Amino acid sequence: MCGIVGVLGTHEVAPTLVEALRRLEYRGYDSAGIATVNAGVLDRRRAVGKLVNLSDLLVHDPLPGKSGIGHTRWATHGAPSVANAHPHRSGTVAVVHNGIIENFRDLRAELAGLGRQPESETDTETVSLLAAYYMDQGDDPVTAARRTIARLEGAFALVFLFDGQEDLMVAARKGSPLAIGHGEGEMYVGSDAIALAPMTNRITYLEEGDWAVLTRAGVEIRDAQDALANRSVKTIRLDATRIDKGGHKHFMAKEIAEQPHVIGEALNHYLTADGRDIALPDSLPDFATVNRLTMVACGTAYFACVTAKYWFERIARLPVEVDIASEFRYREPPVTDGTVALFVSQSGETADTLAALRYTADKAAHVMSVTNVAESSIARESGTALPILAGVEVGVASTKAFTCQLTVLYLLALKAAHQRGVLDDAALADRLSALRSLPGIVNQALGQDRSARKVARKLAEADDVLFLGRGLMYPIAMEGALKLKELSYIHAEAYASGELKHGPIALIDKKMPVVVMAPKDALFDKTVSNMQEVMARGGKVTLITDEAGLAAAGDGVSQALVMPTVADDLAPILYAIPAQQLAYHSAIAKGTDVDQPRNLAKSVTVE
Repeated sequence: MCGIVGVLGTHEVAPTLVEALRRLEYRGYDSAGIATVNAGVLDRRRAVGKLVNLSDLLVHDPLPGKSGIGHTRWATHGAPSVANAHPHRSGTVAVVHNGIIENFRDLRAELAGLGRQPESETDTETVSLLAAYYMDQGDDPVTAARRTIARLEGAFALVFLFDGQEDLMVAARKGSPLAIGHGEGEMYVGSDAIALAPMTNRITYLEEGDWAVLTRAGVEIRDAQDALANRSVKTIRLDATRIDKGGHKHFMAKEIAEQPHVIGEALNHYLTADGRDIALPDSLPDFATVNRLTMVACGTAYFACVTAKYWFERIARLPVEVDIASEFRYREPPVTDGTVALFVSQSGETADTLAALRYTADKAAHVMSVTNVAESSIARESGTALPILAGVEVGVASTKAFTCQLTVLYLLALKAAHQRGVLDDAALADRLSALRSLPGIVNQALGQDRSARKVARKLAEADDVLFLGRGLMYPIAMEGALKLKELSYIHAEAYASGELKHGPIALIDKKMPVVVMAPKDALFDKTVSNMQEVMARGGKVTLITDEAGLAAAGDGVSQALVMPTVADDLAPILYAIPAQQLAYHSAIAKGTDVDQPRNLAKSVTVE
């Protein structure tokens, strides 16, 4: 969500701050701003909308200084406006913040009683008001920041900058990620390593409850108990933080096209040299001893879990529960003996998923995670973390991360089946042989892009779209509907095909496009029966199937996308491709912002 950057530099920092914020655009935002200290004087510039608006403002009203903080805001408390944009300043203190201060109303009332009135609607301004109050009572900047942090409830990443202090920043994290960057005579802070990559490859990740005092000479980190904390400095791979469109019009187009490569990277990482077995960390439990698997995620990652439920139960004969993270943590479900908990998150920082992980940490037999960021909070707090190796995904609507999540979860299901004695060595080798061919098959599916564009132009004319699928195609239908909503703002819903007669069929008329995802598998004939019910009522069917399915579907299909033939278990990974293409081209036809859809954020670090 919100992006944070701070620099204690040796050169003018405004251009560096703006460039770092540009690298954080993928997180989602609706306003931006920076603050600097120059010749001891604290000042700031803020603008609503895209970063280019802030850049234009800085051209006409420059902001000098070699110390500064910057922020891209995704609105929570208060609408997007200059007054609500960060950095927030109260007297001699400026603050940038990611998260939600849950007790801000109580703090605001207390501050009002002290004559401290806010100028914005945000929860964040209470932080700067409180710190400024403490400084006015005689506290030095570090003490004021420490006392302020101790009063805050909720989730936050914070960076403080002070008037008259050109060699000081204070940073803190609780629930929201924050990284410290180490330079030569310079220090940095950012929401993630991507923002800091052009400046340094030496990163320290703050742990939960940490707060840090930064000067150009280095950083002092203290933990939640205020004890000195020795956090390691990690060297990151700069190529892993590279952000460019690679000649494509949008990041999403590039990331769709990268899927054969990144799926291949995941397979190379997890398969043994002979390709006949799966190499997983020794920390994983033996699945023969696991009684139940609980999977928790949000959004697209949740649909990856729903897909994996079919694999684990069908192939490994392991009972699985799948929960939406925001419901799981408040439902407080009992975690029985022998339960393994698995958490899936692209960023590894999803607030609800992280909270669910912490709920199960002392209850489950083992905690696992599947993430795209090896140093994320979820990965670090898991007993076993499995990387999906998708590389940086900038487009807000997940594409390559989704198919890599599916790939890793399928490998995990196969490993479980092998350990539980459901698949013998030969059967496992056969499944892996089919899986090794998947990158090439996905590449063939990408060749249908022109056909997908043609179909999408028709879908873009609709106000509502229905997606149908059975079995493994049901969660992919849900993902297809989500993608269409995210990118084109067309209302879309997905149903299990067999549920059509239980209510949704009432929606069918000549104006209702229906996308049916149905490879020629064991459930194909039943899905075709449901499709015929749609066509009998005038519904316009777009069928996504293979050549055998198209031949068997009969007349009445309005449009079709023909996929390569693939093993039944691998169809969800393959059929995610046309779902992505339809959403992408529908958004192009509608003229919406493909990479940064309205109201959405890439990394959802607040509830």
